[in-house]
Amino acid sequence: MKIHETRLNGLLAIEPKRHGDHRGFFAETYSKRAYVGLGVDATFVQDNHSLSAATSTVRGLHFQAPPHAQAKLVRCGRGAIFDVAVDIRRGSPTYGRWAGYTLSAENGAQLYIPAGFAHGFATLMPDSEIVYKCSDYYAPETEGGLRWDDPAIGIAWPLTSAPMLSEKDAHAPLLGDFNSPFTFEG
Repeated sequence: MKIHETRLNGLLAIEPKRHGDHRGFFAETYSKRAYVGLGVDATFVQDNHSLSAATSTVRGLHFQAPPHAQAKLVRCGRGAIFDVAVDIRRGSPTYGRWAGYTLSAENGAQLYIPAGFAHGFATLMPDSEIVYKCSDYYAPETEGGLRWDDPAIGIAWPLTSAPMLSEKDAHAPLLGDFNSPFTFEG
């Protein structure tokens, strides 16, 4: 397994090892023991799986606030996505900055997103499936979001057509109007 530090403290890009032959491949996508050894000490309690049928579907930027803040371990089971995390921890030297990575069924890459980050993705292929682990249960009363196209954040989304958005994501607040419930501890 390869792990890559990112430009955002705590955000990790992970490449699980694949063992392949003429039949296909096998990969261990999560082992608590291995991930704790990498510094990922989140206890995951919920797995989510979503399908986005159209290319250029954008979901996010989402988070859950304390006391139900979530760390996530994200991978793409089919197709490809551009996965993004935005640091929203007050006092962080990288507050408001983003990092994005292509996760695909082909590359098997994962992104570990700690609590204190907003998360979103754009589909790069039709019928892309996203599979992710969460460290807390879904709690709708604590969910929040930021605008996917906030110019203050400046995400360079690799869209090939107009984005497909939910109403909620299209009207999420801007970073400048946001009072983050997260504080940087580092």
